Amino acid sequence: MKKVVVGLSGGVDSSVAAYLLKEQGYDVIGLFMKNWHDDTVTISEECPWLEDSNDALIVAEKLGIPFQTVDLSTEYKEKIVDYMFREYEMGRTPNPDVLCNREIKFDVFMKIAMQLGADYVATGHYCRKGILKNEDGTETFQLLAGKDENKDQSYFLCQLSQEQLSKTLFPIGELQKPEVREIAAKMNLITADKKDSQGLCFIGKVRLPDFLQQKLQPKKGVIVEIPNTHPFYTREVSGFNSIEDKLYFSSEKPIYKVAEGKIVGEHQGAHYFTKGQRKGLDVGGTKEPLFVIDTDVEENVIYTGQGKSHPGLYRNTLFVSNEEIHWVRPDMVLKTGESLKLKARIRYRQALEEATIVKVAHGLYVDFVEPQSAITEGQFVAWYLEDELLGSGVIS
Repeated sequence: MKKVVVGLSGGVDSSVAAYLLKEQGYDVIGLFMKNWHDDTVTISEECPWLEDSNDALIVAEKLGIPFQTVDLSTEYKEKIVDYMFREYEMGRTPNPDVLCNREIKFDVFMKIAMQLGADYVATGHYCRKGILKNEDGTETFQLLAGKDENKDQSYFLCQLSQEQLSKTLFPIGELQKPEVREIAAKMNLITADKKDSQGLCFIGKVRLPDFLQQKLQPKKGVIVEIPNTHPFYTREVSGFNSIEDKLYFSSEKPIYKVAEGKIVGEHQGAHYFTKGQRKGLDVGGTKEPLFVIDTDVEENVIYTGQGKSHPGLYRNTLFVSNEEIHWVRPDMVLKTGESLKLKARIRYRQALEEATIVKVAHGLYVDFVEPQSAITEGQFVAWYLEDELLGSGVIS
């Protein structure tokens, strides 16, 4: 019997994952990750980890599997929380969920599982793993989208490596969410009707600025509205010497100045805001709502535009620098000058969009057929062929 450690989170997905593995004859151990217990920074009561760990324990008892809690809060603070503060301070928008999978669940947690003699680690993620047999007898692992298109979570795992995938199982990847709930109900699992958890647990349901204010000091600055007639939006597109020149032009973002728009309000710190954001600006009196089109953390200015279709929100092309490119499938790596037509997304829950990736000497361009809204530095872009996630990178 192969031994599997399941990350039991106290939610329905991981509960059913553990049940299915047990049914398949694996020797299953449930581990609950305690990632945060610094109550001085917990702002809302909405996400108490105690309740989650109790639910995980009750599920383990019901399934008759051993259970223990591991405290990863030190690593979580260093690798996730500190990283979030650093990124926001630099005016970038991090994705802690992607990082948490790469650095905590499939690294620190996986090492603990292996010390317990596990052959695999399993999670309740909606995605699947494929295995390709190579001619030399080795195996290549594929990260495939979950069968439930509404719940597919492959994007959150876009930074996993071949080694991490080799030791991972995704038991619910073939199922639809309603089927998962059905199994949990049939087995009388306490988590059957439990709501899905939202966002970072320790923040609970609060505005991110409130959390960031713990570390990043408020700093008054101005909100500027940029008209949709800004000269940058009607730049002449012609006379490129190479594809790379054209892609560079297309990926360039405007540099705004306060004098180019009108001051419409004040804010408490540009580092609390992100591109595409609408809430929290507290500016009234405009015909259409204002959206953040850029932030300048150096000058502490937020630039906004009126309406969802403001040209400042849209670009076709983004760039990922060499240090930030990650291939889940190293055998598919592009060499400089090569390109590949595929599909990509720049955020979770976004439909896959047609794009071409082009490798250049200093990085990789992702060139979308349709303009994308709010391409945001610090977020991850992930690229797919059919339903396989090939690689990802941090938008720069």
